[in-house]
Amino acid sequence: MATDDSRSGVERLAEFLDSQGISYEVIEHPARSTAAADARAAGILPHDAAKTVVLRDGDEFRIAVIPASERLDLHKLRELLGSADTLRLASEEEIASHFGEFEVGALPPFAPVLPAPEVLDRRLLDHERIFCSGGDHRHGVLVNPQDMVRIGQPQLADVCQD
Repeated sequence: MATDDSRSGVERLAEFLDSQGISYEVIEHPARSTAAADARAAGILPHDAAKTVVLRDGDEFRIAVIPASERLDLHKLRELLGSADTLRLASEEEIASHFGEFEVGALPPFAPVLPAPEVLDRRLLDHERIFCSGGDHRHGVLVNPQDMVRIGQPQLADVCQD
């Protein structure tokens, strides 16, 4: 993905989605601090939204995309990835330094724009469209989760707490 600093995160994301032939809708909303709050600010239930969780596994980054209404189960994810105890949540500083083209806490859940392997929780596939971060805290995008699978080829699994 290009790193022209004059473009916002949502402009970069829209350019990428356009290049992939993905149908999407950008929704502007008041800035909030969580994916669930972003969804509510956009008039969408958190159940119908995704959040992007960035993790560190040694020197590598991993991405987990789960419903905004759920919590990530690190134990399930460690078992799935065979990461033992090395898998942990990435710090804001690590996220900012590695994914600097997007705002911390607003990373879009598309593996090709984030240079890291991705796991997508299966619950998201039950939706016709999901709301997800658009690269900053003022925009989200509505997309078909099947398009996320097609372009990013994430690993599909149940990685939420029971």
